[in-house]
Amino acid sequence: MGEKGRRNHTEVTDFILVGFEVSPELHLLLFLIFLLVYVMILLGNVGMMAIIMTDSRLNTPMYFFLGNLSFVDLFYSSVIAPKAMTNFWSESKSISFAGCVAQVFLFALFIVTEGFLLAAMAYDRFIAICNPLLYSVQMSARLCTQLVAGSYFCGCISSVLQTSMTFTLSFCASRAIDHFYCDARPLQRLSCSDLFIHRMVSFTLATIIILPTIIVIIVSYMYIVSTVLKIRSTEGRKKAFSTCSSHLGVVSVLYGAVFFMYLTPDRFPKLSKVASLCYSLVTPMLNPLIYSLRNKDVKEALKTLLEKKNSLL
Repeated sequence: MGEKGRRNHTEVTDFILVGFEVSPELHLLLFLIFLLVYVMILLGNVGMMAIIMTDSRLNTPMYFFLGNLSFVDLFYSSVIAPKAMTNFWSESKSISFAGCVAQVFLFALFIVTEGFLLAAMAYDRFIAICNPLLYSVQMSARLCTQLVAGSYFCGCISSVLQTSMTFTLSFCASRAIDHFYCDARPLQRLSCSDLFIHRMVSFTLATIIILPTIIVIIVSYMYIVSTVLKIRSTEGRKKAFSTCSSHLGVVSVLYGAVFFMYLTPDRFPKLSKVASLCYSLVTPMLNPLIYSLRNKDVKEALKTLLEKKNSLL
């Protein structure tokens, strides 16, 4: 079996992305939905980055993190959406072996980076609300840069490990991946290797990645809630909570979808696709909307930018 597995593994030159098993009549509708969502992702995240870079009022640690969050959202959705849209019109629905490796690597890189960025943003809100007088000192430009660089570094290390483990498996079953992009779990179903050690390592890696970020977020918000409840004025409490509501919304959507996907048994691949759709496309679309609609500074910066453009016309 081992010799056969190794031989078949080297012979794999491409995979087939099954995608969404719907009637051909619905392909156009799904393509248009994916296209609309992807256009909104591009406009929202590029717009958010442009606003943050052009408005000096947003030159703060919170918006530095938010700009990087928009960058990450833009790129990991771009790893998924174009190929998924192409496959609606492709008869073969194939993706090369190298293309599949690239999708697994890049998606893992950006999704893990996003988790660490959200933890850094929670810490930023904790310092801003619990230690406002020391905020500019503690959240220095150097620390912010280190937190962002550390997020990308952790994402890169995790991605290298996850990708190398996945593609050292022997693929001697069908080449058809029951998903709309290359992901580790659907690829495991195609393998004839013993997956016990692989799954244990994946579980350990996921725990090392997810647990610290969740702990930082939960502990930060425990201190934030405790501090806000001590504020006597209703207006003060409302203002303090409003600075955190957008971040909490983004965290809830992302982690809710991730947990739903990875807690869904393998025998329900359709549910996994729905959850994957939420955090690979819906979350990057919603993040700019959540931050722009609920953030006074961003709305004012957008208004200023539009007024400048109108004055030039």
